[in-house]
Amino acid sequence: MKPSVVSIFVTEKSGQPMQSVESVEAVAGKGLVGDRKFRNPAHKLKDTPDRELTLIESEAIEAVNRDYALHLDAIETRRNILTQGVSLNHLVGKEFSVGPVRLRGIRLCEPCKHVEALTRPGIMRSLVHRGGLRAEILESGIVQVGNPIVV
Repeated sequence: MKPSVVSIFVTEKSGQPMQSVESVEAVAGKGLVGDRKFRNPAHKLKDTPDRELTLIESEAIEAVNRDYALHLDAIETRRNILTQGVSLNHLVGKEFSVGPVRLRGIRLCEPCKHVEALTRPGIMRSLVHRGGLRAEILESGIVQVGNPIVV
């Protein structure tokens, strides 16, 4: 299985349901156009490179559903890009490409109480160390479902 993008999720407002899209514009230094975390100059303290884009492995979702007595849909994780065939935990501090977009892994995207509050109890615990990756956008472009991921 070649590393690739399985799904893309965005939402314009924090706390609102994520929407599945076929493609999204990734803007270096700003984030994803149409997403709640797109860089807003009014929120300087919260807007850091590690908030530009988040990824999670489809394999992690499968593991949660195998290991826990709950069903988790990828869209519920509130991550932007669902991947397959790539170990995201190993990309911290490394540059990689998602289609034409160049990224740098910043840190693991551990689950938080906010995600659990928007879903159900147990989600936070089930995603510890497999909650995905926070990434900085280094080169802008359009990310599409099916794009290859190149490390």
